[in-house]
Amino acid sequence: MTNALDKSLAALVWTALFFIVLIWSAINPKDYPTWLLEVAPAVIGFFALAVTRKKFPLTALSYFLILIHCWILFVGGHYTYAEVPLFDTIGDVLDHSRNNFDKVGHFAQGFVPAIICRELIIRLKIIESPTYTHFFTICFCLAFSAFYELLEWWVALLSDDAAEAFLGTQGYIWDTQSDMAWALAGACCALLLLSNFHNKQLQTLKS
Repeated sequence: MTNALDKSLAALVWTALFFIVLIWSAINPKDYPTWLLEVAPAVIGFFALAVTRKKFPLTALSYFLILIHCWILFVGGHYTYAEVPLFDTIGDVLDHSRNNFDKVGHFAQGFVPAIICRELIIRLKIIESPTYTHFFTICFCLAFSAFYELLEWWVALLSDDAAEAFLGTQGYIWDTQSDMAWALAGACCALLLLSNFHNKQLQTLKS
């Protein structure tokens, strides 16, 4: 009973933190069409998690990482990825010509899905070998990143007004390749840094 109450409380706190930042991001964003495009994946993900929470709850680690990723999307949607103030300041300090918040987003695009993908593979017993689990997870994250780049391209073709802000290339001709490289790095880092801790979380979920 206590465990169930703890989980319910954690779900309420998670939901509150999700909506607090979502509402903040929706107040006077740089551009509403761009905001909608950027936050849509997080909102869709929220409903997916709500539907599956009782039948297939994820580990606390996965929920935490998903929330962080949603916050990144909300910040990017509010300011656009090319104009996040903190990263303008960092750029000035480091003498960088571009705002690199989008690279944080693409690193998370590999880091967070890697843990979710790994969790699904292990719990659904899709692949038994840890080595092939890691290999497939990295392949999945890279494919997901590539698909997202295609999605950005399609949106840009359909919406000239929001295209530049949504793509966030900032004049960098290798932006697409760089984005995928950051996602790949994120996936590799997640597996290297969190696999052991994730295994403990999976064991706790079974108990």
